[in-house]
Amino acid sequence: MSSNEHSNYKSQRIKEASTARKIIIVVLSILTLIVGITAYNAYTYISEGLSPVDPNDNTIIEVEIPLGSSVDLIGQTLEEKNIINDSTIFKYYIKFKNETGFQAGEYKLSKSMTLDEIIESLKTGKILVDPLFTVTIPEGSSIEQMAAIYGETTSITEDEFIEKMNDEEYINSLISLYPDLLSDRILQEGIRYPLEGYLFPATYPFYEENPTVEQVVEMMLQQTRERILPYMQDIANSQDMNVHDVLTMASLIEEEAVTEMDRNKISGVFYNRLNNEMPLQTDPTILYALGEHKDRVLYEDLEVESPYNTYQHPGLPIGPIANFHENALQAALYPEEHDYLYFVAGYDGNVYYAESYEEHQALIQEHRPPEEQ
Repeated sequence: MSSNEHSNYKSQRIKEASTARKIIIVVLSILTLIVGITAYNAYTYISEGLSPVDPNDNTIIEVEIPLGSSVDLIGQTLEEKNIINDSTIFKYYIKFKNETGFQAGEYKLSKSMTLDEIIESLKTGKILVDPLFTVTIPEGSSIEQMAAIYGETTSITEDEFIEKMNDEEYINSLISLYPDLLSDRILQEGIRYPLEGYLFPATYPFYEENPTVEQVVEMMLQQTRERILPYMQDIANSQDMNVHDVLTMASLIEEEAVTEMDRNKISGVFYNRLNNEMPLQTDPTILYALGEHKDRVLYEDLEVESPYNTYQHPGLPIGPIANFHENALQAALYPEEHDYLYFVAGYDGNVYYAESYEEHQALIQEHRPPEEQ
């Protein structure tokens, strides 16, 4: 090989090596770019998957987690409801944190919740979102009193609430929805409000500004159902009482007695009178029949014609006259056993009991002021 050929060969090799280096640099740059983009996309994907769907959206979304749901199904459900961004990341996040013990049930969640908040809610069964406001329904409230409360505290008007309470089509739909709690007896002729006594007193949280009457009523009925369920077997074992009767009795006890001890004793008095075929003669039923509040019942009031008048009609009134505290329900189911047939509330705040009418009259003379005797 001549010197010129050798020189040309060497020059060609240098040129090829330079080209190869450029290609390698380009390839490496492209690979680095691809890896970087992939890493960035992966980081963004995971970051978004771990972040709230919308940190500023506190709108409540109801989510039902069925019994026996797997983590995969829970993730899919949450993603479908737009509570989480990605069910796959949710699944692997749970595995990474070794979380277990999720509970079935109905949850109120929002797009602003973090994965940790959602997981905590699913584990404890608690609602972690603060309500917009709460409404307290006291024990012993009637439908009309509840209507007034909701009229003052929510966007529901008093008339709107009352109208719904008399909507027979709606009441029938509730009977179908809660067959173990409601029966056709609440639609008997003479019943003032079918759901009287069936809407449980409690402090209720609201997660939206404008709840509907249906939402309010069904939330309260669900609470009543949960309180009644533990006693269903005892009610079923009773030959003479059903749910309607028990709630009716509980409402009378709620209105007549203040202390738990007196509730059990007065319950015993009512059952003794029923067993002796005596009228119950309880004044709160007269006030309910009159449809007004009075400091005391007059003799002329006892003549009011109403299926709620327990002075004129033997047995229980046609239905409840108010809602009830749970200990009034317990008193209705488990009355104290004694022989008392009468009781009188003294002006000193105590209740006095008697087995005979003569003894009862003596207690009235002793413990009631003259204008009330």
